[in-house]
Amino acid sequence: MTDQLSDSYDVVVAGGGAAGLSGALVLARSRRSVVVIDAGSPRNAPASGVHALLGHDGIRPGELLERGRAEVRGYGGHVVTGEVAGVTRDGDGFEVALADGRTIGARRLLVAAGLVDELPDIPGLRDLWGGDVVHCPYCHGWEVRDRAIGVLASGPLSVHQALLFRQLSADVTYFTHTMPAPAGEQAEQLAARGIRVVTGEVAALEIADGHLAGVRLSDGTVVGRQVLAVASRMVARAGFLASLGLHPVEHPMGVGEHIAADAAGRTDVPGVWVAGNVTDLVAQVGGSAAAGVIAAAQINADLVAEDTRHALEAS
Repeated sequence: MTDQLSDSYDVVVAGGGAAGLSGALVLARSRRSVVVIDAGSPRNAPASGVHALLGHDGIRPGELLERGRAEVRGYGGHVVTGEVAGVTRDGDGFEVALADGRTIGARRLLVAAGLVDELPDIPGLRDLWGGDVVHCPYCHGWEVRDRAIGVLASGPLSVHQALLFRQLSADVTYFTHTMPAPAGEQAEQLAARGIRVVTGEVAALEIADGHLAGVRLSDGTVVGRQVLAVASRMVARAGFLASLGLHPVEHPMGVGEHIAADAAGRTDVPGVWVAGNVTDLVAQVGGSAAAGVIAAAQINADLVAEDTRHALEAS
């Protein structure tokens, strides 16, 4: 990756994942000057492959991003290592400050900085994240099919998560951990699908030879498991937008905090669009890439309208 920067761009893209690179590709192909500021910390870095992405199923996350960067550069776009530290309004545009002290002018912003997964504080869980500890049945389900799967209750969708993983294995155990035990209809659903419910707080994961061997409860009981599914609390990486009055808000599904936007990624702040996990917390790689394309098309149309107004004023 290069550190080449111009003084200003039509569009600065914060985030070099699927959403940001897809948006930059559309903008570069529209002959817009565009730079992607990539902090190099993709959410899916621990995963062995990207799945459910048509034509690229199983591709290594790093390889997908390498291809994307090359494609953006092939149309004249810039991809730069760095981290956006702050953004301020500058006339009709913005001044973007990087953590290393550099600044860039931008007519428009596309924020695709992703999210941070906040995991339960259980010894061993973070160590296996992206391996034997998973979160998404569509991202990892096929790879863990027919194994002994545990589901750790951690949020409002945990029972739903257990039912989804039951589609993939007949051996699913639901650990209530610090959440109330399922009751009523939820308890009936789990029972009907043969999902065992284990009450009690989880103290740690048992790891053998680098793999999950079991789940240890606070009373010392160990329940043998090969895979543990856990829903993280997902929080948008968007603190640098606070100076514009744009703050993460609670997601309607209760799964974390996101930057609210319309279907095209337009936020309440004129000139700022968002795409990918920073706004759609549950989007997979394909959905994030598509959102980047949609937002970029809207940004280009907005710039075309502005360019046309300026041309009319000058005529």
